[in-house]
Amino acid sequence: MSVSDRGAGAVVVLGLVAMTLLIAALLVPAVWFGPARHLAAAAADAAALAAADTLSGRHEGHPCERAARVVAAHGAELGACVPEGLVVSVEAVVGRAFLTVAAVATAGPPP
Repeated sequence: MSVSDRGAGAVVVLGLVAMTLLIAALLVPAVWFGPARHLAAAAADAAALAAADTLSGRHEGHPCERAARVVAAHGAELGACVPEGLVVSVEAVVGRAFLTVAAVATAGPPP
């Protein structure tokens, strides 16, 4: 082994460690995004159905208050609630750390 080869192994190890950290930094948000998107969609769907039931008179109360309770029960936050006639659109927002995911669902009577 010549003098010029000294420390080459350390450079290779540092490069591999840096590449591993970069891949991990890219995968963590991707792994988190999928379940968060599904949680937001499920919360929005359930809240829109509950709010539409309230608008139709099936349940008592205010549709957006009911939607907020359903969204909170799913571990999300109510972003928006827009009732128009017997149709309601609900936005559920899931946010953790540096990433926020939102989903919108609309429910009402059949056309």
